[in-house]
Amino acid sequence: MWVHLLVALVAGFAVTMLANLATTIYLHRALAHRAVTLRPGLAWVFRSIIWLTVGIKPRQWVAVHRKHHAFTDVEGDPHSPVLLGWVRVQLTNAALYRKVANDPEQVARYAKDLPSDKWDRYLFDHGFIGLACGIGFLCVVLGPVWGLVAAAFHAVSYLALSGAVNAVGHQFGRRTYDNTATNLQWLAWLTAGEGLHNNHHAAPTSAKLALRRPEIDPAWWFISVFRRFGWLTIRLDRVVLAPVPASRSAA
Repeated sequence: MWVHLLVALVAGFAVTMLANLATTIYLHRALAHRAVTLRPGLAWVFRSIIWLTVGIKPRQWVAVHRKHHAFTDVEGDPHSPVLLGWVRVQLTNAALYRKVANDPEQVARYAKDLPSDKWDRYLFDHGFIGLACGIGFLCVVLGPVWGLVAAAFHAVSYLALSGAVNAVGHQFGRRTYDNTATNLQWLAWLTAGEGLHNNHHAAPTSAKLALRRPEIDPAWWFISVFRRFGWLTIRLDRVVLAPVPASRSAA
């Protein structure tokens, strides 16, 4: 039993790491900020991974994230620990996400460059089908019971880590640049680089989130390989810092 449990937990954690990699490269760096552009085949792979592992509609995720950048830690931010407290954001991040994601007007405003296509209408917009296929695959590989255990562990860990980027990543850690986000290398290891959140807010168009030594952005290793094979292009090869909001620069 203990061996099966360990295998299920390792499998669930592996799925979470895969989902985090797809989230940061495809949803975050490619779609939300256009820091990288994926070739159609690679984009399809990541699109499918998102559908199977988390069932998120990409344009909704992009809309929520872009609104976060537009109103970072001020009124209007969908998930600010400064306004709501980091514990609440950590524990209710999914509900805070859905509040914006389920609002068609806000999605249309912040993700107007990502209209749904025929694949969305017939396949990818049906997140529950994708999740059912992903869970079904785990059950086939691990057996019904342990497949469900792996799926449950993945769901909890993905939601917890996503919440941590928005909550812990705006509360604890280093602030190398003048913004309200923080850098946490341990969180970056678990989220394929997303824990270097202060760097990201400082340079949101950068494809690489590790901006100085000894910072490590695990997703950058994959981006570098994909670039070498010609599967993606990088928007900027130099770091361009975003302007500091007047309210902070005057402080």
